[in-house]
Formats: sequence, structure tokens, C-alpha cells
Amino acid sequence: MFRKNLKKDPELFQNVSDGLRRLYRTKLFPLEDTYRFHDFHSPALEDADFDNKPMVLLVGQYSTGKTTFIRHLMEQDFPGMRIGPEPTTDSFIAVMHGEQDGVIPGNALVVDPKKPFRKLNAFGNAFLNRFMCAQMPNPVLESISIIDTPGILSGEKQRISRGYDFAAVLEWFAERVDRIILLFDAHKLDISDEFSEVIRALKNHEDKMRVVLNKADQISTQQLMRVYGALMWSLGKIINTPEVVRVYIGSFWAQPLLVPDNRKLFEAEEQDLFVDIQSLPRNAALRKLNDLIKRARLAKVHAYIISSLKKEMPSVFGKDSKKKELIANLGEIYHKIEKEQQISPGDFPNLAKMQELLNGQDFSKFAVLKPKLLEAVEDMLANDIARLMAMVRQEEATMPSQCVKGGAFEGTMSGPFGHGYGEGASEGIDELEWVVGRDKPSYDEIFYTLSPINGKVSGAAAKKEMLKSKLPNTVLGKIWKLADVDKDGLLDDEEFALANHLIKVKLEGHELPPELPNHLVPPSKRGTVVQD
Repeated sequence: MFRKNLKKDPELFQNVSDGLRRLYRTKLFPLEDTYRFHDFHSPALEDADFDNKPMVLLVGQYSTGKTTFIRHLMEQDFPGMRIGPEPTTDSFIAVMHGEQDGVIPGNALVVDPKKPFRKLNAFGNAFLNRFMCAQMPNPVLESISIIDTPGILSGEKQRISRGYDFAAVLEWFAERVDRIILLFDAHKLDISDEFSEVIRALKNHEDKMRVVLNKADQISTQQLMRVYGALMWSLGKIINTPEVVRVYIGSFWAQPLLVPDNRKLFEAEEQDLFVDIQSLPRNAALRKLNDLIKRARLAKVHAYIISSLKKEMPSVFGKDSKKKELIANLGEIYHKIEKEQQISPGDFPNLAKMQELLNGQDFSKFAVLKPKLLEAVEDMLANDIARLMAMVRQEEATMPSQCVKGGAFEGTMSGPFGHGYGEGASEGIDELEWVVGRDKPSYDEIFYTLSPINGKVSGAAAKKEMLKSKLPNTVLGKIWKLADVDKDGLLDDEEFALANHLIKVKLEGHELPPELPNHLVPPSKRGTVVQD
């Protein structure tokens, strides 16, 4: 009954989160449950998974500055925080918003239905004793939650001392977070085998990954170039994608720069990273939608694999030998399903991992193929998702200002320390004198060689001079539009000087303003600017 309504009634969903929750419960979960998807891939989703704030997962070797990075973002210490050159953070800490400072231990956290961590219960006490939630009132945490992770160790220590599957826990978080930030220390760049293993475990989530090359102020420019090259080479070997993952270079803490040569680079990179993090609340619904589609595609393939194995099993004798044979030939079963169902090879689960998981399963209890369950998921992917996609756009339009605020994000918003303040087209913004006036005498010399008539040069004469900058016509056209303040198709000496000033701004690598800022309007034209 519900399914019929779902298809007919376009007003059924109150919002995107509600729509995703209902689609999962009514269409995808029955398929997952029937074919034991949760035993093989990922636990069932809960309501909190659809309603929670965007989460940022920080991953890195010990002493790369993960905890300091969180402190830098929030500009505030958080409960349970420890910082030092040795491996200090030995727990997974979910830093979340709360009315009062406090710590919730792991065992209590996984029974809270309002938190999206209930399914972590499966990793057992060894993990739960190393998991906690630090709650505190902080404006940054009103929009996002941050997951701090234990520093990745090297050698046998990593595998032996934890007592739980570290890579599997990270993979669980990776499925549910909105952004994964891998931190590296520019001063001691070394990717241990364990870190490589962890990065490989995060495969299929490359779209969420960002890399931060931290502590870059501790080395010279020449060393930084070498370290950056070495990092890109190392990552290229581990992350097998044609696209290069985005790397942000900087020093993410509130201390003076040790080597200030690259200050401008660090500021620009920090600003770019902040913009990326600030966009998370706005894109959260789209991320959840994307993750549900990924999950549905995997669940479909999984159903075909399990039902194929069931079909091949004998009803009475030789079950064990047939099971071993099927597991050994799983690659051929993959290939057969790929051809018969027209499924991309990239949608199939990892072969070796699947073979390992199948060893502990009773094939006789597997379900046969049930077309109705698959049709429901197909219908969801073909119709319902498209409707939700339209709702995502509507929600984004009604909440355009939804972004992360507070903490370090406020420091670069406005005032003289705002990003790009007093540079490029903003140069002279708080000066009484017209900034173009400084170089006007040299521009005037050129202006009077162009034989002005009634104090103005023609567009053709100005064009000839402006082309010497070698800037493309599209850029010069925009400069002309900004400089011809009175829109008469001619340039007087002030407008000509302004055009040359804007050419200089562009040649120095800055962007042109969409409209002429007040401080750049020539003194004789102030109060008489003609609008297009």
C-alpha cells in the first residue's frame, strides 16, 4: 500500500532527509535484509544517519597536528583533548555540539538513538573503550561535527596493540562522513605501511577526500616543493585514480610562522580549505543522496551474487565441496552477472574480501532471486531519486546562507585581515587619496601620445594601447566596461589611468571585480556613475 502511494503522491516527503529515510526503509532495506547485505558490507542505516549534521573525519599518522587542527578551527579546547609530539590521541573522539562541556563514553554513546553511532556496537568493547563524544557549546559545532582519530602508528604496534579492526572502523566512518581530511607533516613526510593500508580502506570515498600538508612553515620554499612532489608521488601510488586529490598546504594553528616566506600561499590555501568545509552544510543533503545511490547499487549487485550462489548449490549432497568451488570461482560468477545484468565492473565488491566473508556463511540459508525486491530498488533509482534531487535544489535555494560560522572561520571574513584585503582591486580601499593617482603621471604620458580630442581618446586608440598587455580580448573587454565610467565609448585621462590600473591588477594575478568598487571610481566621476 505504502509503495503505491510513494509512486503516485509527489508531496509525500516533507524534506530530503525524510524522503531518504522513507525510501531506505520501504525500498532498499527489504533487499538488504533478504540478502544479508549487513553481514557483508555495512550495517543498516538508522534515523540518526539521515538527520545528523555533516561530519568531518581527520586521519593521519601521530603528531601530524590532527587535534591541533580541530582546536584551530574552533579556537577552543575540547574535553578529552591531548596534544604532544608522541602518540597522544589514543581514542576516536566525536567532537559535537552540546549545551555544556562534557564527555560521553563509547558504551553510552552507542545506545543513544539521537546519535549516529549505534551500529559501532559491532566493533566490541576494545573499540568502545577507545571511543567517546566530547560535547561543548561552540558556534562551529552548530553546523558540523568533527571526528578526531588515533594517530596511525608504524610497525607491528599498529596491528597488535589496538585490539579492534582499526581500518574497518575508519571505513565505517568514511561511509557516513561528508569530508575526510588526511593530514601529513611536511617536516617528516613518511607514509607508513599502515597508513597506506588505511588510505586503501577508504577507497570508493575519494570524492570526500582532501589532503592537508601541515606544518609547512617549518621548511624553506625549496624543501616545500620537494616535499609536495614526494607527497603527490606517494599518494599517486596508493590512491589509484586518474584525478589528483586536492592538497592544501599550510600551517594550521594559531602560532607565528617559523619560515614566513610562503605566508601568502598559506593564507590562500587556508581560505580555500575553509570555503570547502563551510560548504558542507549546504551540500549535506546531496551527499546523503549520493551515498544512498552508491549503497543501492552495491545492494543490487550483492543480491545478484548471493542469489547466484544459492542457485548453484546442490539441495542435498556435496554442499561443502560445492561451496569451496563457488568461492574459488567467484571471479567467474562476477563476470557472468556483469554480462547478464549489464552492470559495470566498478559496482562489484572487492573479490578477495568477498571470498573471505563467504567462507563463514551457510550458503543453504541464502535467498533465491526475488525480482519484486530488485524492481523496488530500480524504481527508487529511476524515479524517486530524481524527485528528491529536485527537492535538494529547492532546499538549497531556501537556505543559501547555510554555512559554518564561528571559530577560525570568522577571522578571515572581514576587516583588514580578511582574505585579499588591500590587494589587487581592493588596494587603496581605506585610503583617502585615489589609489590610481599614484601612477597617473606615467599613464598620462601614454594618454597624450594617443592624440586625445576634447580631452578624450577613442575606443580604437585605447584598444591599440591596451592590447600591448597581451591579455585576452575577453579580459580587456571587461576592463573597458569597468573603466568607461560614464559609458560614452571614450576614455578621458582618469578613465584611461583606471584602465591601466586594472590591467596591472590582472597582470599581477588578481581577479577583476564584477563591478567597479567605490574607491576606484575617478574623483571627477563620483556621484555620477552611469549604470548599465
